[in-house]
Amino acid sequence: MNDATRTDVIGMLGPLRRYARSLTRDESQAEDLVQDALVRAYERRGSFRSGGNLRSWLLSILHNTFIDHRRRHVAEFRRLEQVAALIDTEAPPEQESRVRLQQVQAAFMSLPDEQRTVLHLVAIEGLSYQEAANALKIPVGTLMSRLGRARAALRGFEAGADAQSAEARRPSLRVVGGSDA
Repeated sequence: MNDATRTDVIGMLGPLRRYARSLTRDESQAEDLVQDALVRAYERRGSFRSGGNLRSWLLSILHNTFIDHRRRHVAEFRRLEQVAALIDTEAPPEQESRVRLQQVQAAFMSLPDEQRTVLHLVAIEGLSYQEAANALKIPVGTLMSRLGRARAALRGFEAGADAQSAEARRPSLRVVGGSDA
């Protein structure tokens, strides 16, 4: 394109903007569309025939850019609909899961050190009894005993959390001294 053609492109901004506004029905989207069309026209400037109608060429590029944007938007919307259909519409409340996880973590952390370390090595790290005993430099029997006590304590926590009665939640009061009268 020569300087005269560049000047003509500047002169075509008015019609391009009007057409873009009629296509998009939105001022900012129309400006974006004109900019994208002008970038595309610049990239394909070699396809413009000298002596051709610049206005028709630019309006055609603008229209095709609009169609491409619309198709891309429709395709993206369809993908989002498909993803939305795959997602379960009902999920358990996240707060309950977090509270439960915090309770389990508190119960685990309240175990005595030797029980907590044994349980961690076997249950979380996946070490065998012998590997865990070697790592802690204790006999396998001692490890199994500590592991059994840790699991029993967590089962007790679990039983208490699942079947905690109103009676167990109430603090126990004891009368010390005083008269019954």
